[in-house]
Amino acid sequence: MKKILQRLLVFAVGLPLITGITLFLPHFNHLVLNIVVVVFSALGALEFAAILRPKGMSVHPAEALILGALAPAVMTVQGSLGKGPALSAALALGALWLPVSQVFSPEEKLKGYTERAAAGFSLILYPGLFMAFIVWMSRFPQAGVVILTFLFIVFANDSAAWAVGMLFGKGNRGLIPASPNKSIAGFIGGITVSILIGAGAELYIRSAFISRLLPAPLGGAITGFCTGIAANLGDLVESAMKRSSGMKDSGRLIPGRGGVLDCIDSVSLAAPVFYILYRLIF
Repeated sequence: MKKILQRLLVFAVGLPLITGITLFLPHFNHLVLNIVVVVFSALGALEFAAILRPKGMSVHPAEALILGALAPAVMTVQGSLGKGPALSAALALGALWLPVSQVFSPEEKLKGYTERAAAGFSLILYPGLFMAFIVWMSRFPQAGVVILTFLFIVFANDSAAWAVGMLFGKGNRGLIPASPNKSIAGFIGGITVSILIGAGAELYIRSAFISRLLPAPLGGAITGFCTGIAANLGDLVESAMKRSSGMKDSGRLIPGRGGVLDCIDSVSLAAPVFYILYRLIF
């Protein structure tokens, strides 16, 4: 019961906060929101590094923070501060650092060379590069509305899946070994809500969701469906990684949720899917 109350409290505080930041601080292409994305991506990478460590893939915590923040930070500087595309070179330099940094190390340190490089590349991609798609969304003409629609699709999916699973999922759990508490009822409930939000956005927020390819609200429904599927996969991917490393939560920073990565796992995998579909359909 305590964990449920903590989760509800975090949701009640976090959702209005992120909504306020997105709606009322749109300056410099949502610079404040983008900084939040960078911070969460860095902290998520730090927790991901802890998940990788039991597998012999060790990265220094400071290095994990930098690698996780790299992609969204570069996109923030480009989009929010108006700096030139040459800053994209920072992403390449970060990737080059990984294989080069220990080439001249003593022989005993070279034994972990491959594992360290692989872990570092992983941290750039997850959650860093995936979270950078939220920063890219801030460049859309109706960026605030678009970003909030994306976040509501993901968060509502998670909340509906949890609530419906609690009510109707008792007899249909355990089908996915990576996350045995997930239920078919919860999955259906979450996806249904995602579809409704996507369709509703196209019907009622015409300034930002005008489909060039499909009749309304089909484009929004498809976007909601695919984004909801990606959000579920993001949750399962992190669950599989934690189970592989013998961990229950990625951290303890968020009451009732666990770690930062536990909060952004769905967001990180859903962001590229939503971004690509929005560009294609709207």
